[in-house]
Formats: sequence, structure tokens, C-alpha cells
Amino acid sequence: MTNMKSKEVQLASRPDGTPTESNFQIAEVDVASPGAGEFLVRNIWMSVDPYMRGRMMDRESYVPPFQIGEALQGGAIGQIIESNNENFAKGDYVNSMNGWREFYVSDGMMVNKIDPSMGPIETNLGILGMPGMTAYAGLFKVANMKDGENVFVSAASGAVGAVVCQLAKAHGGYVVGTAGSDEKCKWLEDVAGIDKAINYKTCGDLDAAVRDAFPKGIDVYFDNVGGSHLQAAINYMNPNARGALCGMIEQYNDTTPRPGPNNLIQIVGKSLRLEGFIVSNHLDIIPEFYAEMSKLMGSGKMKWEQTVEEGVENAPKAFLNLFSGANFGKMLVKVGDDPAI
Repeated sequence: MTNMKSKEVQLASRPDGTPTESNFQIAEVDVASPGAGEFLVRNIWMSVDPYMRGRMMDRESYVPPFQIGEALQGGAIGQIIESNNENFAKGDYVNSMNGWREFYVSDGMMVNKIDPSMGPIETNLGILGMPGMTAYAGLFKVANMKDGENVFVSAASGAVGAVVCQLAKAHGGYVVGTAGSDEKCKWLEDVAGIDKAINYKTCGDLDAAVRDAFPKGIDVYFDNVGGSHLQAAINYMNPNARGALCGMIEQYNDTTPRPGPNNLIQIVGKSLRLEGFIVSNHLDIIPEFYAEMSKLMGSGKMKWEQTVEEGVENAPKAFLNLFSGANFGKMLVKVGDDPAI
């Protein structure tokens, strides 16, 4: 193939506070024909995730920052439409970090084939992908949940939180989660099957709502929000309770530091263990994660929701909607249809 064009989303400027559409630009670039040992991929699905906000800042972190004038990066599922690589065949579905674009050429580095028989291919960006793996690693490896414990999950209807909730219920836990709408709370209770959902936007006193939901205290806290949620959790965590600190979306767009929880002294008195983590520290448990998820999905005990925007040009809109709570479950962008192969 020659003379191919690909639309991609580039970082136009670094945001100050909450990102806006002006921080992105849509470009059309040439796509080279695959050379020796290379293959050409048409992306079908791509993911937008809250952690990407940190990569828009020019600072050192566990992943390098996005560069102005270059395509952003993120999880994507595509199909190979031309291959000169003996390990990747035309028609293979692949998972990569080459999102935010329609096409790309690869030599196979950091690209993995996926098995479409495990479920819809887009679930490899959700419950079978980074969010699901994050949930599993945080709950069982970081927080070390034991069967039957009391588990509190913030942002419980999100891509990570919803999996945490269902994993905890599958292990006999008493599970309470927070969400930002009555619709999301109803889904958590009626579909995901948790014991109680708290609408943090309408409950009034979040601290009191958490207290009332946990008459026997909290053994495990899975934190996706930080701030007031973390403070309330600490107040009602039992002695020797554990917390997996996954994300703090409440603070991602702050331009000045805000005061932290004022009850951190309880960490000492209660012998609490609060541990921040990133999923790439736990890649050794991928087979264990797949085995657990395959069992739950096969038995119908793992449910999921997703919100979809159409077209790579709408990826910025999808990303910005993460910070207003407009997504229900995993936020995805449908980049294109399956190629006719």
C-alpha cells in the first residue's frame, strides 16, 4: 500500500488546570508502506484514561510526558492489514499503545496479539486490559483482600472500580462503592451486585454516609479519587486495614496544591497500610488475572458498561468527559470498523 493518510490527535499545548479542546489538534499524516519485518495496523478501538492527564504535563513520572506537536499515546486494539513479519499475520488482532491515530506501522515491539475468542475485542482495553488488571492487582496484591472482608471502593462505576467491586463480591466481600449519579448507583447495586452504593454528589455529608454504610468498619479501601473520599475512608478503616491507592482524579486538574486529609495521624494509631501502585509493577500476575476473569466472565458474574465516541477526531471529547463524569464504565473511541480482510 502507498500514499495512505492517517488522522491522528496531537498535543497542541500543555493545559493549565482542566484540559480543553484547544490543547489538542487533529493532523493528517502520511503512512509508509511496511518494510522488511514490519506490518501495517488499522486501529479499531482506542482507550482514553485519567492517567493520561499527568502525561500532558512536562514533568518526570513513571511514563514520559506527551510531546507538543506529536501524536498522543494510549491503548488501542487494531487489526493487521498488511504484514512482512513472520510472527504477525494479516488479520491478526493486536493490542498496542499506538492509540490516538487511525493507522501505524510496527516492527512488533510493544505490540501483542490478542485472542478474540475471549470476548469482544474492545474488552482488552477494559475488563481484560489495563483497567481490569489494575483492579485485580490493587485488590489482591496491594491491598491483600481476604475472603469476606469489608471493602470500600471510590469511583466504583468506573472502568477500574466496577471490576474491583465484582472481584470483591466474588470473594465474599461486603462491598460499598461511590458513584456520581443515581443511574450509576442503581447499576452498581442491581447489576454489579454490591451491597450499597453512595451517590457522593447528593448524599450530603460523605463522611457520615461512609460511616453509616460500614457498621463494622472498612478492611480494604480501593482509592480512585483521593481527597474527601480518602479522608472518609481513613476515619472508618479498622485496625490493620489496607488501602490500594490507584488514582486521585479529584486532584488531577488542580493548579495549586490543596490541603491533604487532616486525619493522617490515624494511619499510625490504627496500624494502617496505604500503598500507591501502578499496574506495570505487577505484570507477573497476568496469567493469574486472566484465569480469574475468564472464570467470572464465563459464569456471567462479571458485568461491564462502556461509553463510546465515534471517530479518532472525537478522542479529545471522550478524554475531557472523563473529568466531568460523563462516562459510564470504560470510555472508548471507535476509531474504525474491522477491515475487510
